[in-house]
Amino acid sequence: MDVESRIPQPLPHAPSSNGKQSPVTRLNDYVAESRVGKRFKLKERNTNFTTELRAGTTTFLTMAYILAVNASILSDSGGTCSISDCIPLCSDPTIPPINCTNNNNLRLITPDVSCKFAPVNPGYAACLEKTRKDLIVATVASSLIGCVIMGVLANLPLALAPGMGTNAYFAYTVVGFHGSGNISYQSALAAVFIEGLLFLLISAIGLRAKLAKLIPQPIRISAGAGIGLFLAFIGLQNNQGIGLVGYNSSTLVTLAGCPLSSRAGVAPVMAAVNGTMTLISGGTVSGDILCLHDRMENPTLWLGIVGFIIIAYCLSKNIKGAMIYGILFVTAVSWFRNTKVTAFPNTPAGDSAFEYFKKVVDVHKIENTAGALSFKSIGKSYFWEALVTFLYVDILDTTGTLYSMARFAGFADGNGDFEGQYFAFMSDASAIVVGSLLGTSPVTAFIESSTGIKEGGRTGMTALTAASCFFLAFFFTPLLASIPSWAVGPPLILVGVMMMKSVVEVEWDDMRQAIPAFVTLILTPLTYSIAYGLIGGIGTYIVLHLGDWSLGWLRKLGVITGSSSNIAVLDNGAKEFTNI
Repeated sequence: MDVESRIPQPLPHAPSSNGKQSPVTRLNDYVAESRVGKRFKLKERNTNFTTELRAGTTTFLTMAYILAVNASILSDSGGTCSISDCIPLCSDPTIPPINCTNNNNLRLITPDVSCKFAPVNPGYAACLEKTRKDLIVATVASSLIGCVIMGVLANLPLALAPGMGTNAYFAYTVVGFHGSGNISYQSALAAVFIEGLLFLLISAIGLRAKLAKLIPQPIRISAGAGIGLFLAFIGLQNNQGIGLVGYNSSTLVTLAGCPLSSRAGVAPVMAAVNGTMTLISGGTVSGDILCLHDRMENPTLWLGIVGFIIIAYCLSKNIKGAMIYGILFVTAVSWFRNTKVTAFPNTPAGDSAFEYFKKVVDVHKIENTAGALSFKSIGKSYFWEALVTFLYVDILDTTGTLYSMARFAGFADGNGDFEGQYFAFMSDASAIVVGSLLGTSPVTAFIESSTGIKEGGRTGMTALTAASCFFLAFFFTPLLASIPSWAVGPPLILVGVMMMKSVVEVEWDDMRQAIPAFVTLILTPLTYSIAYGLIGGIGTYIVLHLGDWSLGWLRKLGVITGSSSNIAVLDNGAKEFTNI
């Protein structure tokens, strides 16, 4: 693999009109020659200080959506809120509780478990809002610490934050909506904490790198492209993208792009004999994913497409900061109220978001989620099921992400090794432990780091710049939490384009290499999981090679003798049989 070809060459020094170097060039030269520049190997990695700042900022802006999204997902679990947070309500819901005791015909109703579900008890709702703010700060803090560890110890341009996918599993499967699952939020945090410690141990003794080496080469190569398709798929949807594709009951996905007023949710229902419909036990109602009519008429879709064009044009002209320009343009336009593309519609939710946005600066202290771990459920099978699931997803997801990002940046050699991989694994595992102590789901290396790598980030300075942005987020969370999904979608799609280049390295003429690579490539986006993509690819690779491996072992044991045939595909497409 031509590693150097992946690393962009630095721009030549730009002299001013009088022949002197520009201030930016002098700054870059000064930092490169300083102890800091030598510590981060700026010259060795063919980058400079301002490029690293730009790359880190790009990475942060691309993943800033996690501040709001992660907090929203995890707060759906109910967090530390319980029935005790519900307040007694009057038997007549129109009467305030304080006036209920003065009427003999009315009484106060003691809250039960139903107070956590619609209509949600006001006391429980207030607790959820505090929990959401706690989780925004927890997301910021865990991401900041993870980025610092990665930047200082591993010297890699990778940013960390609570992972999408594992946060949904944490909230909706392990804890359940508003605590309706098998174990509590506190016990789930304890499972993440223990999993992080095990992960740290596996990384410390070097076993994680060895486990990663067991992943066959075609799987490692195609994993990067699969992640690219995964990112593009996310960027095309409504939740974290421009909304170009949506749900279809026959084909699963189809062209969408309709406004919110033309969308509907989907629910698994069962028809009774009398024609009534009931929600299937355990089923949930989806978000507004079904486009009823007015396809391609959503104004935010077209604003996102404009952002896509801005970034694509800048990339085609090799203009630095392409991702930032697109995100900032779309976000700035979306912050105006009373427009068809506003991020703050005239709804109760939109009004609440706008009131929070107007604060601009808001420093919130974690009150409930930090240190909320509980080991009371450690003897239950559900606890260990959750722990093992977190562990294997982290091993597969984060290892696949780290190796894919290393290949994308041009760090990985022919064996898949890259400089700083030991500390990269340690950083990732340490961040999981820290995140659980703060109250969030597992922290992992973010695939959005590829946007910063595309901008030229090659050292830990990129990660530290992202960490600095997360630090500022402590104070400017209202602004950062208001970046709309249609501003994030375009860079995700274009990162998918850039990450497809690795597929050329797959030996497509060898079906035993091509099929596992393709399975990995296609399952990653369509199962919405890097882990499932890797499992499918590895499983296919084992099945296709099992016969040859078995024959080889039998020959070594002397059970069978003779030669085995091997099929090689020649350049002209003919098959040549050789004996081994």
